[in-house]
Amino acid sequence: MDHRSGFCPETKTFHSLRPAIPLPPPFLPLSFPDFALSLLPSPLPSHPALIDAATSASVSFPSFFSRVNSLASALHAHAGLSRSDVAFILSPATLDIPILYFALLSLGVTISPANPAASPSELSRLVRLTNPSIAFAVSSTVSKLPSNLPTLLLDSPTFRSFLEADVIFPSASPAIEQSDVAAIQFSSGTTGHMKAAALTHRNFIAMTAGFQALQAGQAGPDVTLLSAPMFHSLGFFFALKTVALGDTLVMMDRVTFPDMMRAAEKYGVTQMTAAPPVVLAMARSEDISALKRIFCGGAPLSEDAAERFSTRFPGISICQVAYGSTEAGGISRMIYADECKQQRSVGRLSENLEAKIVDPLTREFLSIGQQGELWIRSPAVMKGYVGDEEANVKTFDCKGWLKTGDLCYIDDNGYIYIVDRLKELIKYKAYQVPPAELEQVLQSSPEIIDAAVVPYPQEEVGQIPMAFVVRQPGSKISAVEVMDYVAKKVAPYKKIRKVSFVNSIPKSAAGKILRKELATYAMSAAPVSRL
Repeated sequence: MDHRSGFCPETKTFHSLRPAIPLPPPFLPLSFPDFALSLLPSPLPSHPALIDAATSASVSFPSFFSRVNSLASALHAHAGLSRSDVAFILSPATLDIPILYFALLSLGVTISPANPAASPSELSRLVRLTNPSIAFAVSSTVSKLPSNLPTLLLDSPTFRSFLEADVIFPSASPAIEQSDVAAIQFSSGTTGHMKAAALTHRNFIAMTAGFQALQAGQAGPDVTLLSAPMFHSLGFFFALKTVALGDTLVMMDRVTFPDMMRAAEKYGVTQMTAAPPVVLAMARSEDISALKRIFCGGAPLSEDAAERFSTRFPGISICQVAYGSTEAGGISRMIYADECKQQRSVGRLSENLEAKIVDPLTREFLSIGQQGELWIRSPAVMKGYVGDEEANVKTFDCKGWLKTGDLCYIDDNGYIYIVDRLKELIKYKAYQVPPAELEQVLQSSPEIIDAAVVPYPQEEVGQIPMAFVVRQPGSKISAVEVMDYVAKKVAPYKKIRKVSFVNSIPKSAAGKILRKELATYAMSAAPVSRL
């Protein structure tokens, strides 16, 4: 193996340059909460596990695990929840959410968190896909859920009483295997609908173990400001791993830049998650004395924006964690200062991970510096898509390699560079927006014959969805009316924000939309916008 790039010419495989992280034997029964407890000292830390930035309320580590045990016992006794059940969660971020996550995982219940901004029709499909036995919601979101789904309100007296329950959970409860599904998270595909990715307890154990190895020898706990929503794969994982590593998690529900800066200063935040728009805004802000690093993810951060920030704050590292996915976890990572300076790259392969670069047409395995689709294999890769065997066959090869759908190359120093997104997803802030879904919504309008959606670059958010629309003969539908029509049918982050009317949609002989042609045209057109 070449120790600079990690490439093995015999197997045509790239290996991580990070030290291998030891993991529990895969056959050992172990839930994520038990693994988390094994990492924490005894007695438990006295500093806060959770802080609500809006109210300054906090939960200590002893109180956190006391509530987890009480809630798990009550849910088992009163709701009958146990291993293999699925719980659908529709709630904004509160101090109760991480407690609920740990309680459900300790019972072996699979968690399926969804975006509270999703429409009732979107949620109905997700509920059918995951088949939950119970839902957890709040008063402001419960009306969006199917009426026949048993639901417990997190802001109800019943739930509050469960947090203080003294029911003893039976010791004879079935062991939870690391291969058991811990979470079903929704990932946008290009077929027009979300896919449900099944992630195991071992997936989260493996990802957390990697972060734990990095903190070895660190003086004192980190204070992490979480701006990513907790239903999002990044926010979900950070909520789990921050508790497991004994750090403090500062939570925000309604995230505004001034509130983030005030919370960071007030609580001595040492690291934070941030989408590119926040990094851009921070480059124009005052210094934050305690901040050491920013995990920037969810969308690409331009090289120019990164350089402006680094010039303003040379002591703060920007670690791009944008390259990862719900299905694969963190594919690459930037850890050290010299790595964080490689702004055009998305970093080096994460620990315990191996990769191949594959020619999309010939399926030939390629070498250093050659462009092809990135395939990966690691303990963090999902178990598969729920209820979609066709997607599983397309996503995995027979030896367990996950096909990322991204055109990449790896240089002779092991840095990964993304050339293009084969999956055509639009990266809006921290969200993935599937063009095909928006095209179906547009084409459902009686005023529209045909439509195509492409990404349009916008520095503040990464990319925005732009629609090319062919009107019905005689239709006078306006661009604003098109945007309003879509906005009523999708979550806010999926809104169409630019419209251009055309006579036809360019397509290949096979009927495939020529998106690159449209994307090029978009840069020279004068569309109607709403940002």
